[in-house]
Amino acid sequence: MPRRRFRSFEDAPPWKQYRLGEITSSYSGGTPSVGNEGYYNGDIPFIRSSEINSDATELSLTLKGLENSSAKMVEIGDILYALYGATSGEVGISRINGAINQAVLAIRPGNNFSSDFIMQWLRSKKQSIINNYLQGGQGNLSGAIIKNLVITAPSYEEQKLIGSFFGNLDSLISVHQLKIDKLKKLKTAYLSEMFPAEGEREPKRRFKGFTDAWEQHRLGEVCSTFEYGLNAAAKEYDGENKYLRITDIDDESRGFSQKELVSPDIDLSDKTNYLLSEGDIVFARTGASVGKTYIYKKEDGTVYFAGFLIRAKTKQAYDAEFIFQNTLTDKYNDFVRITSQRSGQPGVNAHEYGEYYFFVPKSKEEQSKIGHFLRGIDDLISLHQRKLEKLKRLKAAFLNELFV
Repeated sequence: MPRRRFRSFEDAPPWKQYRLGEITSSYSGGTPSVGNEGYYNGDIPFIRSSEINSDATELSLTLKGLENSSAKMVEIGDILYALYGATSGEVGISRINGAINQAVLAIRPGNNFSSDFIMQWLRSKKQSIINNYLQGGQGNLSGAIIKNLVITAPSYEEQKLIGSFFGNLDSLISVHQLKIDKLKKLKTAYLSEMFPAEGEREPKRRFKGFTDAWEQHRLGEVCSTFEYGLNAAAKEYDGENKYLRITDIDDESRGFSQKELVSPDIDLSDKTNYLLSEGDIVFARTGASVGKTYIYKKEDGTVYFAGFLIRAKTKQAYDAEFIFQNTLTDKYNDFVRITSQRSGQPGVNAHEYGEYYFFVPKSKEEQSKIGHFLRGIDDLISLHQRKLEKLKRLKAAFLNELFV
């Protein structure tokens, strides 16, 4: 029996073991000849392994393509299991009627077995299946492997309750993911409208009351210093002194990801000049993440910055958040892409960062309004991201406790 059961089933009989192939029927599909144009662009969605949790497909088949290939039809509610490639082990419930290719296994439960329960059970076993049957993550799964898996299941009523419970969790996770995606699109739109486009001196959208023309400045003019970080290895976090490295800057939020905190492995008594303070912006200077930026926040605590980062200190006449938000624009990304080109590893040095030019409102108040507004969207994204991560952790815990 599992570690946790719903109260109404606490005194129910123990769960029973089955081979998955004993309680389900399954089949995989095929791919029509890609050289025959008459087989594609029809009315039948063609579901590939990367699309098993999607309600739309990139390709579609004609009836002729279906009939002249090994592609097989599936219905809404069928379990779809990815057998090949990067998506091996992914599983979902089909949201559409369509055809599947050879990389997808369709699974239909027999009487008294729940699709949702079996699908969630397969999700809970994904890593163990990969570890057991894919050496180093390489290779493919097969219908024979999946059919031979041993599943332990309760009565149909308890299966339905478990499947429904996880379905509700999945819905909550989807809601927060949709909110995050929507906010990210909104942020992208505002970035393009609240900063001048290439060739323009003023943005499309401004706050009321501000009409002055914007001025062009180099980054080196609005920042007082550009300094390279601390040349020290990392050690276990000492509980106070945090060490910010390129990998600690979250790719999405550009916040300080504190999941794996470390401290500088060096005597810090004379290293206060490497401490970050308000108004400091750091730039990644080398490697695949060159150009990535982070702005220091008080709540991040005592933070030293590492050697592959460059710190820029914002002058008092300018708003640091406004400058930081400018580093999230397409214009900045284009600058980094062009400037970082090297014969070896890509990189941008302090002098080159100082040459980046952009337009700035004359009024610091307007700068602050723009920076504060965009930071508000970032904070909303972070809030929903934290809720999403919490729900995912909760689901992982329940998957571990509600299945055998």
